[in-house]
Amino acid sequence: MYGKMFVAVVATGMALAATAATAENAPGVSATEIRIGQTMPYSGPASAYAVIGKFEAAYFQMINEQGGINGRKVVLLSQDDGYNPAKAVEVTRRLVEQEHVAFIFNSLGTAPNTATEKYLNDRKVPQIFVATGADKFGDYQDFPWTIGYQPSYRTEAQVYAKYILKTRPKAKVAVFYQNDDFGKDYVRGLKDVLGDRYAQMVVKEASYEVSDTTVDNQIITLQASGADTLVSGATPKFAAMAIRKVHALGWKPMHFLTNVSVSVSSVIEPVGMEKAVGIISAAYHKEPDDPAFKNDPGLKNYRQFMHQYMPDADPSDVNYVFGYSTSLLLAQVLKQCGNDLSRENIMRQTANLRNVELPTLLPGIRVNTSPTNYHPVRQLQLMRWDGHTWVRFGEIIGGEQS
Repeated sequence: MYGKMFVAVVATGMALAATAATAENAPGVSATEIRIGQTMPYSGPASAYAVIGKFEAAYFQMINEQGGINGRKVVLLSQDDGYNPAKAVEVTRRLVEQEHVAFIFNSLGTAPNTATEKYLNDRKVPQIFVATGADKFGDYQDFPWTIGYQPSYRTEAQVYAKYILKTRPKAKVAVFYQNDDFGKDYVRGLKDVLGDRYAQMVVKEASYEVSDTTVDNQIITLQASGADTLVSGATPKFAAMAIRKVHALGWKPMHFLTNVSVSVSSVIEPVGMEKAVGIISAAYHKEPDDPAFKNDPGLKNYRQFMHQYMPDADPSDVNYVFGYSTSLLLAQVLKQCGNDLSRENIMRQTANLRNVELPTLLPGIRVNTSPTNYHPVRQLQLMRWDGHTWVRFGEIIGGEQS
């Protein structure tokens, strides 16, 4: 069902008796369906995230089997961009101009979404819940048709910096990051909190390109700086390389790892669970393997869904939990839209989510948006890998307002 180049969810749904919005102001919408576009890295250096698109396809299959949303089936056209910005533009244009989708949903990656952002905003096509925490996707003034979902990477780095100042104020910090907006947000977030102390505390920075085949030299250079603290803003493939090399060198820094690379099945297990012991990250979703949520009703429903619709998938992979969250949130937006599925109303309702409690978010964390708040989730809780699972600790922490 899930080819590398194309995923489509098409199932029957009950039609509304009411007349749908006209095609002129609601492309992709009929009385019986709504067509949605998406790009995903089903191939390329970020293919570990492809499971998000696969999950969302399965989720809307379930929704359609239950009669759709407001009587319309959801047709999700999810296509491969290989995590390549140029390919993302090509595919997105095809989705908008040839497939006539109503909007773009949860396309993945900082660089691919950056490449398509202006095109979509110029045409007033909603770019909803982009699957990247780049802080710039909350820029409601310059790009009012683009909105994020997860806590921004900048916010996440701010949380790490606050913890470093509290527990290790004399730390010698090394920063390892992807050389694009994704990775640079970690540098920005650290600077937000450390301020003038950044130049003193950060003893070395090292970046990598997504085309690199190894990051050994960067990690060796960072260790040689004398750093006792490491902040890694790296996607799963490169995070795994970094963890492996840090362990091989016998280097034992206080290691902070971006929450987009904490998947046990795609990062920690392949590296070796013992090699990641002590790594600190931050969470906003519930971990499927967390004993504290063994009997959690929200995760119980998630596990039941996985068992029925994705029986061969690993339910412990937090990327599936991410897909569950964004699918639930999109369903909420579409329900709020009612029978007005014009692009204007879709964007209006996306920016009108009030204190939404998703069953996958940690207790105390809520989704909130407004016309001047395009960062739906702004809070995190720290967690540490103990060799078997991620263990949360401390209070829910919010980042600086950016």
